[in-house]
Amino acid sequence: MNIILCGMMGAGKTTVGIKISDLTGMRWYDTDDLITQKYGKISSIFEFYGEERFREIEAEIVRGIAGEDNCVISTGGGCVLKPENSVAFKEGGGKIVFLKVDIEVLFARTGHTGDERPLLKNTTFEKMKALLDFRTPIYEGCADYTIDTNGKNVEEVAREIVSVFGLPLLGAK
Repeated sequence: MNIILCGMMGAGKTTVGIKISDLTGMRWYDTDDLITQKYGKISSIFEFYGEERFREIEAEIVRGIAGEDNCVISTGGGCVLKPENSVAFKEGGGKIVFLKVDIEVLFARTGHTGDERPLLKNTTFEKMKALLDFRTPIYEGCADYTIDTNGKNVEEVAREIVSVFGLPLLGAK
């Protein structure tokens, strides 16, 4: 079984994914890292080829890792917006977890990161809230489990996911 973490930019998908990997020994992948390793900076892909080409590359990366087993996969914020990606993850034995977080927390974490995150370039609180409002029903619709991360630290979120899916902890007997 794979655990796929989805949610908005800044929801904690990467840090929670790493923590689940540390707790369970599952391999960890980050779709954005895989894209960067193969194609270069995401901001450059957006700038020179546009979001549509980026989403095609993202889908290619998803197809490449969806069939792996015993992995934690942190996705980019828009990854599961393309239905074929969530279908590929589920067909590969994945369980999708939506990391839900309030807009105030997201904006505090990411509102200044437009250089690294093309969709947040010149963003405002209102624009980010509109993006969250648009994406949340999609995240919820594909998720096998939704966890409200507000007020929880990384360890608590990771342990809740491990518990919900009955994943064995490293060193546990």
